[in-house]
Amino acid sequence: MRLVIQRVLEASVTVDGQLINEIGKGYMVLVGIGADDTKEEALRYLTKMSKLRIFEDENGKTNLSLNDVGGEVLMISQFTLYADCRKGNRPSFVYAGKPDMAEELYDWMLVEARKLMPVVKGGVFGGDMKVSLINDGPFTIVLDENTLPG
Repeated sequence: MRLVIQRVLEASVTVDGQLINEIGKGYMVLVGIGADDTKEEALRYLTKMSKLRIFEDENGKTNLSLNDVGGEVLMISQFTLYADCRKGNRPSFVYAGKPDMAEELYDWMLVEARKLMPVVKGGVFGGDMKVSLINDGPFTIVLDENTLPG
């Protein structure tokens, strides 16, 4: 699993010119689901994300979590986070989760995330989405097997 978490002032997603979802201050999260990912692993990532202290307190220190600031989350599925570019110039996506499995896990993650964080919205799985955001900082965190303890 790979999550790219961007602290934002606002973010939105449109499909075919239609606004699907939008948020204010919070996280815009790109969600990459790998072929072997599980619900247990996904919950570990969501729990970590909900507890990250990357919002500034009254002293300008990053001591506040998403819940502390009443932040919102926009989670966007993005299989291209599993691009393997080691050979040639055309990325391979053999390590990405198969669409049926990945969509089921993505939908499950949205439900579980809503139990941990105040407002969680999603995109359209497999859709041709246009994502807009104003990155705050910029402040971007990547959670994957290299950055999250087992």
